[in-house]
Amino acid sequence: MAFDFSISPRVETQRQQIAAFVAAEVIPVEQQVFREGLTDTLRVDLQTRAKAAGVFAPQAPEALGGGGFRFDESAVLLEEAGYSLLGPLALNCAAPDEGNIHLLHLTGTDEQKERYLAPLVAGTVRSCFSMTEPPPGAGSDPSALRTRARRVDGGWVVNGEKWLITGADGAAFSIVMALNEGEGAPAGATMFLVPADNPGFVLGDHLNTIDGTFLGGHLRVSLRDCFVPDEDVLGEPGSGFAAAQVRLAPARLTHCMRWLGAAQRAHDIAVERCVARELFGSAMTELGMAQALIAENEIDLHAARAMLWHTSWVLAEGSRTSEESSRTKVFVSEAVCRVVDRSVQLAGGMGTSEELVLGRIYRDIRSFRIYDGATEVHKMSIAKRAARRATARIAAREGRA
Repeated sequence: MAFDFSISPRVETQRQQIAAFVAAEVIPVEQQVFREGLTDTLRVDLQTRAKAAGVFAPQAPEALGGGGFRFDESAVLLEEAGYSLLGPLALNCAAPDEGNIHLLHLTGTDEQKERYLAPLVAGTVRSCFSMTEPPPGAGSDPSALRTRARRVDGGWVVNGEKWLITGADGAAFSIVMALNEGEGAPAGATMFLVPADNPGFVLGDHLNTIDGTFLGGHLRVSLRDCFVPDEDVLGEPGSGFAAAQVRLAPARLTHCMRWLGAAQRAHDIAVERCVARELFGSAMTELGMAQALIAENEIDLHAARAMLWHTSWVLAEGSRTSEESSRTKVFVSEAVCRVVDRSVQLAGGMGTSEELVLGRIYRDIRSFRIYDGATEVHKMSIAKRAARRATARIAAREGRA
């Protein structure tokens, strides 16, 4: 049995190109964005530069203008993009578009790919994913869906309320999850492609969340007698929950990739400040408490990367990765939050500032422990699987007795 963690020359070359691009083109505009906010004009400008630099959409299909890299190769590249909070946006590998690209590529019809996927990969439009609902609706538990889709002549009518829909303001279309109801509708949920100009797709208020670097905000969205023709059903009617797993398992891993890059940036900033500072007559890096924080960060970063690379490889090889992705999402989301928190502590007062970037990373990264399945929900799933294995072992032993 061989374990090969080497990075191919092609991936290493692309990684270096992404690092150079982020340093030269993306990091210099961060403070402007922190002061003035993120705009589609800046997104288009950064993506145009990324295309010119040959680093655009590394995870997207090559036939549509992406890099065509395998999922495990993308783990290296999206981490590098995440070194700046704006890097994934510049490279068109940011949420929610990255997850929607993956889902459309795997489940869309040829017509849907031409109409929705091709412009999304090209960066000429943005999208959103409308699943999360106000309580008691769907959140970490998709089966709690309250939005309903009713079969009518030529299509479906969708009604319901969504919230925390990332990127909805300015999105060209949304992928909407709804539970089927009524005569002639198969059991289960269905995903629908809904253009933003559909009169039944109504944008509501922006929710004022603690993060601040997601273009298009986090909105309330209402589906009000929203008619969706049959040709805009994504996948088969009733297959929505299965399709959600096609999207959500890889999407939670790409979140891990991007946030790992941001955590590495936070750690690098903190250690460089420690090297340059002297406290109580000693270099800060000679103080035991500071050394402990630095060492714990190094360990968390390395362990998170190793777990992420393995799970990404499992998925790239064609396995479902449900349990592996749950374990990885829990560990990486908790680890990167620890890394950023320690980095803020190491940097002192300026660590809380956006001028040093750490303050913005700290704000933005906290939500990662909640979205794409809260830590507690994934732990429940992991524990249930462990209990089932234990039950099977007991039954096997008793059968042999």
